[in-house]
Amino acid sequence: MTGARLMHTVGVRALEWLWSHRDGFRLEVDVDPEVGFLDRFKPVGELALVCTVLFREGVAGSRQAQLARRLLDHVWRETLDGGAMLERGQRTEPFSPIPFEVYLPFRELGYSRPGVERATVLNHRVESWSAFETTPTRRLGLSAFQRRFGLDPRPAETEAYRATWLARRPEPWTVEGHTAYDITHAVFHLTDWGEHPEHLPADAADYLALWLPAWIDDWVDLQRWDLLGELLVVDACLPRPTLDAPAWEAFASAQQPDGAMPAVRTMPDGDRDEVFDVVYHPTLVAAFASTLALSRSLSELAHAS
Repeated sequence: MTGARLMHTVGVRALEWLWSHRDGFRLEVDVDPEVGFLDRFKPVGELALVCTVLFREGVAGSRQAQLARRLLDHVWRETLDGGAMLERGQRTEPFSPIPFEVYLPFRELGYSRPGVERATVLNHRVESWSAFETTPTRRLGLSAFQRRFGLDPRPAETEAYRATWLARRPEPWTVEGHTAYDITHAVFHLTDWGEHPEHLPADAADYLALWLPAWIDDWVDLQRWDLLGELLVVDACLPRPTLDAPAWEAFASAQQPDGAMPAVRTMPDGDRDEVFDVVYHPTLVAAFASTLALSRSLSELAHAS
């Protein structure tokens, strides 16, 4: 199977699994407030972000595009109740950024909920929103999202970036687990999820180009498919992506026949909901990585011809 075809196949299978397991994008409306009603919004927001990338890059086949739109319509209508659940989440935790984070990609894809928009504008004015304690990488993401919404980022993205792990270019042998995810997500936010690779600071791009091949090899050996998928996205975000063929072959071989991507080594056991909660993220990452890598691969072919 050629590189481009393999990447495309990974993405198609991933979306097919997500569609067949769309009931997993559920909210727990009666959960104890101390547990966290807003925690279940995370899969929905990530799905919307990946679909945004898929539509933006324009390399999806008709089957992928149809499934992506049906998934978005389903979670907007059934899971979010047309955005009403985002308003409920905002009332539950008035200064949480989660409803805003989930809403933005839907808004960019043409969905609308005026109540969420009003809450976002109001929250942007108060100190509690910018004082919300979170990691530097997520703070960078919130600033980027504010810009995309049309607000002045608080803090500015350049200021937020300076506090991240990637900006400090840590010793490469210390990059593992949570730290590695901080690095991948910093790249996602800096490039607007791969839309603007040129926005990646030159020193960060050089650092990543130097060490990314070793990290990818490590995570292939460890069979950490979730993180490997994110590193393959980072590779596609570099000014000169490698589109590492052996890593892509290993990644594709880990994908199940039904399209699910295990997070680590093999598929987990458990009931449908439990398996979904473990597997949805690496499967979304597979669709994300497939879309960006295929887009870059086709661009390279076009430039070479």
